[in-house]
Amino acid sequence: MLKSLIRQNRSYRRFHQQIPISYEQLYEWVDLARLSASSANRQPLKFALSADPERNSRIFPCLRWAGYLSDWGGPAEGERPVAYIVILGDKRISANTGVDPGIAAQSILLGAVEAGFGGCILGAIDRDTLRSELSLPEHFDILLVLALGRPSEQVVIEAVSEDGDIRYWRDVNGVHHVPKRALDTLIII
Repeated sequence: MLKSLIRQNRSYRRFHQQIPISYEQLYEWVDLARLSASSANRQPLKFALSADPERNSRIFPCLRWAGYLSDWGGPAEGERPVAYIVILGDKRISANTGVDPGIAAQSILLGAVEAGFGGCILGAIDRDTLRSELSLPEHFDILLVLALGRPSEQVVIEAVSEDGDIRYWRDVNGVHHVPKRALDTLIII
């Protein structure tokens, strides 16, 4: 079951914008992050939630969507995320969040996949503008943004080609292809 969830947990960037996600659902997914491991059990993460179209419209322009798809500016109206979770580091608790944001993001996304949704972890963020748009105090570092919704695109895993190119791409039908290295190339001993 876990392997199936992980295989389904792709970086989705296009969504069915007419299918909402409730704040209750976002709380459930953040609870998964809350229960996950935290370095030295400091638990420095906080979460800013948005499932409101007006607030979402202020978050969207602060994000950069797909580095390898340089000619694509992100999802068009009608296929944009219906919710966001902004993962924050509370500097009053710890100046270093370590690996906690990645663990939290993965836990949240696995919960989303299990519920029939999906998302994308975004680290390319206009942090100053987002801080202003969400009125976030300075003691919060903006670490990651999770864009969430019901995926409207197909994402498939491909073997890395012989030239070693790991860049993802979209084919003429809009299918998103993601090369993954072979397992035997990852294990050293």
